[in-house]
Amino acid sequence: QVDHLHPAMKNKSIKFVQNCEYLFFQRPDEAINRGYDKQTESDLSQLNNFTTNYQPLKAEDGKEIIEDAIGFDKYTPPIKELIRQGAEEKSGLYFISPSHPRRLDDGSISKNPRYLQSRPEFNNPTDGYLAHVGIRFARKIPLDKPTLFPVNDILPGRRNNPPDKEKGIRPLSVYGPVHYQELPELFMDFVCSLTGKSPSTTGAGSEGALTKGPFNMLVPTTDLNNALVSFILTGYNAFSSAAGHIGPYKRFDHDLSILMPEIWCRFDMAEKRPENLIEEGVLEKIEDFEHNGEVIKASRLGYRINEAFAFKYLGRIFEEPMSVFSEEILRPEKQSLEDFVDGIKNICEAQKRVALNYFEDGSADSAIPPLKALLHIMAYGHYNGKDETDPEIRKLFDRDYVLQSDWYRERLVLKQKKDIELLRGKIAYLEDFITQEINRTVSDELKLNGKLEAARQRLEYVKSPEYLESLVGTIGADPLFREGE
Repeated sequence: QVDHLHPAMKNKSIKFVQNCEYLFFQRPDEAINRGYDKQTESDLSQLNNFTTNYQPLKAEDGKEIIEDAIGFDKYTPPIKELIRQGAEEKSGLYFISPSHPRRLDDGSISKNPRYLQSRPEFNNPTDGYLAHVGIRFARKIPLDKPTLFPVNDILPGRRNNPPDKEKGIRPLSVYGPVHYQELPELFMDFVCSLTGKSPSTTGAGSEGALTKGPFNMLVPTTDLNNALVSFILTGYNAFSSAAGHIGPYKRFDHDLSILMPEIWCRFDMAEKRPENLIEEGVLEKIEDFEHNGEVIKASRLGYRINEAFAFKYLGRIFEEPMSVFSEEILRPEKQSLEDFVDGIKNICEAQKRVALNYFEDGSADSAIPPLKALLHIMAYGHYNGKDETDPEIRKLFDRDYVLQSDWYRERLVLKQKKDIELLRGKIAYLEDFITQEINRTVSDELKLNGKLEAARQRLEYVKSPEYLESLVGTIGADPLFREGE
């Protein structure tokens, strides 16, 4: 039903996203290094910024910064000018510098500076326009048709931490630079939303977006059902990158998350398909293993890149990729097997703890069959005697299985019913508006009789079997919130 996509895009369903943000909540950690984060220095040199956890600087501070000539020269020109203006300020107003986070009472500096960044395409619309025009030429898209940009790749980042025995924080640094997980293992992660300790949080644990109840009053299974159906139907794959630590001794901050777009934009459509990468031998599967008589479920980490991947694909960015991605980074267990084992146990225990909540509140009953199977496996280790490695379980995540299932058909029928109800409501509103004498002139100007007839024709189509069939390949509607239940 969608034309003029990239010719190599073979997904049978595709997903579009719309960014509703006008401002981005940025945490510019690297801006503490003068001149390093040019975008942040450009943003913070402008007027009307909203910032937090930056030190208010006075004219005397500006003069002191300038006197350190070598340090001052590292800044980009916009910040240099801001500091000069601050040093000359005589009215007592403060200014800030991106390399000067707020000083705390104990003498340390804040590790959580933030600011609101205007969306770059609003400040620089030319780049977006050129991208649209370039795609239009490349794909020979007629002028009366839109240039479409569906989701190509899903590249989540992970916040990892080493163990901190003094504070009782367990290790979560078992992931290599890049991991690929098939849907069962991926959605175990998504359900749990486990994150490592971050400078902006008070601890580590299951604190992802799906646990933020006050911001989303839907039962979590509704979001998870929709997301899982979407993943299965579209066939998108998720490759995650590590931030913070890889293993207990290798610190990476945010660099790998920043690198992911650089890596992926150098793949062609065929190269980045996981089945091709696995066949090439550049993605290696992590297997369960026994340690001190206990089975460690390392397979939940999925697949990870190896030396062959680094040499072939990271060589497109680095001259000597193997000097950056050593064996200790590609295989974190080489740094400390004990921490690696405890990190995996930490993940499995957190997944069990989170999944049990779905059974305690009854929401597991509203999960679609693939998700329900995962929740049972996470909570109890099996579903009808089978774990996530069983072919019968993995078949639940197959697109053809979903399309032929009764529960998926129910989602489509419910979606059709909701669309019928919506159209009937709109038609009733138009009919009522048109019949009121006071609205006659407006109705004629807006040609509402014609729109009413079009809505009636649309309703007849939406009620038809053809419309129901046209919904095949969409996520439909989640049946949990059927009216009257």
